[in-house]
Amino acid sequence: MDEIDRKIINHLQGGFPVCESPYLVVATELGLTETVLIKRLNDLLETGILSRFGPMYHAEQMGGELTLAAVKAPQDRFDQVAEMINALPEVAHNYARNHELNMWFVIATDKPERLPEVIQIIEEKTALSVYNMPKIKEYFVGLKLEA
Repeated sequence: MDEIDRKIINHLQGGFPVCESPYLVVATELGLTETVLIKRLNDLLETGILSRFGPMYHAEQMGGELTLAAVKAPQDRFDQVAEMINALPEVAHNYARNHELNMWFVIATDKPERLPEVIQIIEEKTALSVYNMPKIKEYFVGLKLEA
């Protein structure tokens, strides 16, 4: 990662324009060409420096449902369970925890009634109980990490 990559990452944490040519707008702001910006973003994703680049949707404001969930995945099946859970389009991300509930994931559905269905699918596929932890209150944390 060089200084231009750092500049791109730091700049994009402030938002991405919604317009006809958003990459061109950002590239111009950074003094780059649109082609260079897109190539560098692809390189950052391919090398794993960035794990994701894209919009974040607020499922509830769009009429859906969102929850944090967890399972107790046996260590000898951990990767297999992760693959089964991650295969569902409603699972936003999945991560390991050093805890009795050692696999946590976010479920986002397009309709509230779909959430219990997805939980049931996960329980059937994995043969594990899903611990549903719906949000009680939401807080906004404006986290920006300087690259």
